[in-house]
Amino acid sequence: MTEHDDVRDLLAAWAFGALDPADAERVPPHLAGCESCAAEAARLRETVRLLDGPPIGGLPARPAAGLPQALLGRRPPAPRTAVHAAPYAAAVQGLRALLPEADGRWATPVVHDWDVHATVAHLLAADEALAGRLGIAARVPATVLAQDTRWEDAWNRRTADVIAHEHGRTPEETVAAWAGQADALLATPEARDGELAARAEMLMGIRLPVADHFVVRAFETWIHTDDIGRALGLVVPPPPEEHLEQLVRLAVRILGLALGPDAAPVLFSVSGGAQWVLGSADEPVEAELALDPVDFCLLVGGRCTPEEVPRGATGDAAAVRNVLETAASLAWL
Repeated sequence: MTEHDDVRDLLAAWAFGALDPADAERVPPHLAGCESCAAEAARLRETVRLLDGPPIGGLPARPAAGLPQALLGRRPPAPRTAVHAAPYAAAVQGLRALLPEADGRWATPVVHDWDVHATVAHLLAADEALAGRLGIAARVPATVLAQDTRWEDAWNRRTADVIAHEHGRTPEETVAAWAGQADALLATPEARDGELAARAEMLMGIRLPVADHFVVRAFETWIHTDDIGRALGLVVPPPPEEHLEQLVRLAVRILGLALGPDAAPVLFSVSGGAQWVLGSADEPVEAELALDPVDFCLLVGGRCTPEEVPRGATGDAAAVRNVLETAASLAWL
């Protein structure tokens, strides 16, 4: 391998500040004399900046909340939303910033048996249920299902049908359909008015206020953005702290419902955040469990297992295991 090829292979890691010092020192001298690598390095650094990450490789820090100004300059700003829809708006912008990096790599395997193209098509299908309840027409011809079809089966069938349909179109057309539907969701009165979003709807097997369903959409959009980023070798930062808190609080509520009132009580907390007693409220706490908020979301999202998720735990190991296994069982992504 030539020096040029060797350094070129280091550029993605260099842009994210992930090289060891010896390799990192080799990059700048090469960029000074190689126009093609310098252009590629600039593109990769711009990707890091658009993904709104922490300071990396000398890049200036960007605010944790809000949309990157360069991104706003290339497309109309997202509609103003109420607090409950803000995480979804930010997640949509995050995926929009990432997808140009998939150019020429749409067939890269991502998760399950989906490539990048199929993962975007899945999000098109996944957002459809809420969109339909808010009066937005489907972008893909509807799937006819028996009335007694379980929601999990309907979810899987609709995803498969939409992916098959979108694989007959270009990735750019699929992205346009997904983005158009997302924009329509964010333009609904329910995205801008908390009172209108307070009404409950049964979606994905659970009855929640529309406001919470927007948070669910944010959760899934971020998880799949992270999936795509990992597949492309790019680091996707977690949601801003205030958005992550909304995701965690909703996941804890759903976890509490899944555990039920008879489970052994566990004091659950997220690092630097709130605490909840999960399980029975009539018995003394039998264990304590602490997770990082991102790790907790990845566990609920099916991206790590109860065995591998980092945790701090004391007390009854069986009670802790029950909480972790129940959290993992909530994954539908």
